[in-house]
Amino acid sequence: MTPAPLRLAIAGLGTVGVGVIRMINRNAALIEARTGRAVEIVAVSARSKDKDRGVSLSAFAWEDDPVAMAKRDDIDVFVELMGGTDGPAKAATEAAIAAGHDVVTANKAMLAVHGQALATAAEASGKLIRFEAAVAGGIPVVKALTEGLAGNEITRVLGVMNGTCNYILTRMETAGLPYDAVFKEASDLGYLEADPNLDVGGIDAGHKLALLSSIAFGTQVDFDGVVLEGIGSITIEDIRAAADMGYRIKLLGVAQMTGRGLEQRMTPCLVPRLSPLGQLEGGTNMVILEGGDSGTIVLRGAGAGEGPTASAVMSDILDIARGTRVATFGQPAAKLAKAKAAKADTPAAFYVRLHLTDKPGALAKVAASLGEAGVSIAQMRQQGETEGLAQVLIVTHKTTRDALDSALSAMEATKVMGGHAVALRIEEV
Repeated sequence: MTPAPLRLAIAGLGTVGVGVIRMINRNAALIEARTGRAVEIVAVSARSKDKDRGVSLSAFAWEDDPVAMAKRDDIDVFVELMGGTDGPAKAATEAAIAAGHDVVTANKAMLAVHGQALATAAEASGKLIRFEAAVAGGIPVVKALTEGLAGNEITRVLGVMNGTCNYILTRMETAGLPYDAVFKEASDLGYLEADPNLDVGGIDAGHKLALLSSIAFGTQVDFDGVVLEGIGSITIEDIRAAADMGYRIKLLGVAQMTGRGLEQRMTPCLVPRLSPLGQLEGGTNMVILEGGDSGTIVLRGAGAGEGPTASAVMSDILDIARGTRVATFGQPAAKLAKAKAAKADTPAAFYVRLHLTDKPGALAKVAASLGEAGVSIAQMRQQGETEGLAQVLIVTHKTTRDALDSALSAMEATKVMGGHAVALRIEEV
């Protein structure tokens, strides 16, 4: 007997929602051959019914209210593609779970903040929340962690998880343009979120890192525990100085379990130019998974866009159609431990850029501040003077961020600095 079709309701008909409709229309026979059952769309919902989206919606029931659609008794899976931490997305997801439906979502912000509660509610009812599309677009990293590497103890997760930031940083380098010019270019091209700080402030990528950390280390999602630092302070001088030393600057997410707790950070770092991360160009994403038995797994691909993200949504839908049932975060939500947040205190070398006033002994005061904090200098370079300020570049030996921050505070107290220093971790990958 042929199984009944898997029936979907799709909330949100932007780029990704339309991409899902196109994939189902185009690949219907392939989907049925690979899952053993048809997948069909029953109902859709969006802000505007009359907008021309380039696909026909005439075969689907239209719902103005996504929450009402989530409660329909003629659907099996609620596909949430609206976005937003709270509001209709969260309300509709909760309604779908309460109505006994599985959920597929691309909503990283909602899951990073409410993932534990939503997963607990879904699993208590024997239902699923799948979210491959919420992390790194078309890269199947969630599936890799929850299934392919499920037998491994994961030691570290790291990667470039925001294509817009990677585009800006690589464009600055290749074109020799300042940050503000490339930021405007990215905005004109439509690469930035409506709130650009979600991208350049590291928030979007921080959401993704928190979700991967939960799966990798068996902890409750803890977005508040992610140390966030955006790319707005990076100058073309930093880009060039990094290149001179054989590095490139990336907005890099790193999560690892330490004796102090779970360390999560999404910050600009220097990475070796010839490393996989150092060779990453444009809007591409890369996630590296380090496991005790698997070794290092490198996953690279498009981090956004209609095709890659819709493909990730469809992978979750097809798993449900096949009957694959995996806990939201790889382990039952009720058994996930609450993470003890640890400061990013793993020792590393740091790159420091600062401007010193033209005063006798200024460099000596900088060196003394570093020495008193226990930070030793590997390299120091003074560059040309502008408006009475000399630019100084320092590379430290391995130290902790706490020790470096103590040194920088002491430097500011000496009154020899103009403005604030920029300090970037050098991550050996």
